[in-house]
Amino acid sequence: MSLPLMSAKPISLVERCWCRSTVNTVPQRNIRELKFLHTPNCPFQVIAKLKNHKEVCINPETKWLQQYLNNALNKMKKSKQTN
Repeated sequence: MSLPLMSAKPISLVERCWCRSTVNTVPQRNIRELKFLHTPNCPFQVIAKLKNHKEVCINPETKWLQQYLNNALNKMKKSKQTN
């Protein structure tokens, strides 16, 4: 079985996941910014920019992060209801 030439891509052009490994614990007071990446070829990824300018990937299943996401979604829903 062969693929049509148009669908084949060189390995260098195939999308790579940002997070190759994740951590479960990051002191929340050290987090300056959270980025959420959802791309077709990679699992859901959460990248934390820390106050010391480092970036770490956080396990999206971490309990505190799940609570943070739920709170953020609830705030967004409430703000849409008041508008």
